[in-house]
Amino acid sequence: MGNKLNSFADLAALTGRDLLPEQETSSDDENLVYSTDRGRISNKKSTDANKVLGDGNVRVSRTSKGRGGKTVTLVTGLPLNQTELTALLKKLKKQLGCGGAVKNDQLEFQGDRRDALLKHLSSAGYEAKLSGG
Repeated sequence: MGNKLNSFADLAALTGRDLLPEQETSSDDENLVYSTDRGRISNKKSTDANKVLGDGNVRVSRTSKGRGGKTVTLVTGLPLNQTELTALLKKLKKQLGCGGAVKNDQLEFQGDRRDALLKHLSSAGYEAKLSGG
């Protein structure tokens, strides 16, 4: 008894037959995350880097919800892809002298920078409007 079998595949190779029957895939498998038969199921989601994220209606708003009372200025609706958004964010952060990030396909700047952002966005060729109160 010197041979140790490590898996069902080793046992199948030894016996010469398939131990696990073939299973047909159904439409229920599209939401499947893990299966004891096949292990972790990974769906390759296509990430299109050139996909335009905004709707073209550029809006500048101020909010502090969910940020511990800290005020941030949001710019939404820019008709740019992810790499162009990041490049514009870097340029605007340098011009405004503040921090910021791209979150949920919108630009987020630290502090109330609405008036300065309107000026810089209009000089960059975007028709931006104030949004909110």
